Amino acid sequence: MALNYVWVSFFLIAFVVAVIRFVILGDTEIFSLMVQSTFDMAKTSVEIAIYLIGVISLWQGIMKVGESGGAIRILTRIVSPFFSKLFPEVPKDHPAVGAMMMNFSANMLGLDNAATPLGLKAMNELQEINPKKEEASNAMIMFIVLNTSGLTVVPVSVMAIRAAQGAVNPADIFLPILLATYFASLGGLIAVSIKQRINLFQPVILAWLGGITAMISLALYYLSGLDQESTAIVGSVVGNSIILTIIVGFFGLAVWRKINVYETFIEGAKEGFNVSVKIIPYLVAMLVGIGLLRVSGTLDFIVEMIGAFFSLFLEDTRFVDALPTALMKPLSGSGARGMMIEQIDNFGVDSFVGRLASVFQGSTETTFYTLAVYFGSISVSRTRYALGAGLFADLCGIVAAIVIAYVFFG
Repeated sequence: MALNYVWVSFFLIAFVVAVIRFVILGDTEIFSLMVQSTFDMAKTSVEIAIYLIGVISLWQGIMKVGESGGAIRILTRIVSPFFSKLFPEVPKDHPAVGAMMMNFSANMLGLDNAATPLGLKAMNELQEINPKKEEASNAMIMFIVLNTSGLTVVPVSVMAIRAAQGAVNPADIFLPILLATYFASLGGLIAVSIKQRINLFQPVILAWLGGITAMISLALYYLSGLDQESTAIVGSVVGNSIILTIIVGFFGLAVWRKINVYETFIEGAKEGFNVSVKIIPYLVAMLVGIGLLRVSGTLDFIVEMIGAFFSLFLEDTRFVDALPTALMKPLSGSGARGMMIEQIDNFGVDSFVGRLASVFQGSTETTFYTLAVYFGSISVSRTRYALGAGLFADLCGIVAAIVIAYVFFG
């Protein structure tokens, strides 16, 4: 229900702002620009869906092979002690556990192309055990919020953009991004756990969180000793080699167990095609609303109001200039990327604003897009508190990014 109100408010707010611009500023083009935006974003939605058809079909096929060959079952047993505490309503050894784990791993390695279809597979598995098919279950909400918090170990794409823009050290933002995403994930986990009355002080949960923290610390220690080029290479090699190892491992185990890999893959790919088509209406709805907000100037107005507010009691408000990226990221990943590049061009790639915008780009997730795609793939219309918890995780990441940027970049 919350998503419904938010989506409708996009249109209403955008229209009110457009009317104000027309009446007060005499902007005679605003209405035509907004109408054109609806067509452009509708086209963009289908283009994204077409791209996703291939990727989702591929990974649904791979996951089907993994299930039939028993690889998913092995992975599930490894993480089931931890996941059974965070997802108490999901049965042990359920295929959803393996899909969720692989989705989280792909997100941590910055492999967006693999993370989305794995996440959709997890949502489909969770829907099978959901007693209320049109309403988000507790497990779905926990998964979505942890997914949108976007814990990232090596932000390869952000470093690549900074390198292309001429940064002296493109990798100088990888540690701030990791720390900001960690706080975002922790904030989201705590928020959902309070809502679902999950005790985070259980020994198993503390042991796993401690282990994850230790692994992140070791990765940081190793990567901090490398130059920017080596850091980007290591991130790319590690991430992509893990993905290829998973594919080969799934296929190899299936062959060893005498499964017809090709037919099984085709069967899973067909399921992926159906999922991709089902997403299109949800993408159109969300992206058109987001496009109207952007074209109407609503986001610019919000940033100006935030700047005026903080200037009342803060001398240093440089962070406000980077906020458009932070505000756009939950709405649109490509829009936020454009905002980041624009701020880098205006203020400099190695300026405080340029670096903070880069941290924002890597430390928050496309919450509205993710909710639209993930819940749309299983036709869930009542998302309960998923949006609020996801945005809270984003807020934790944004606040952490600002504080950490001042610590690292002054």
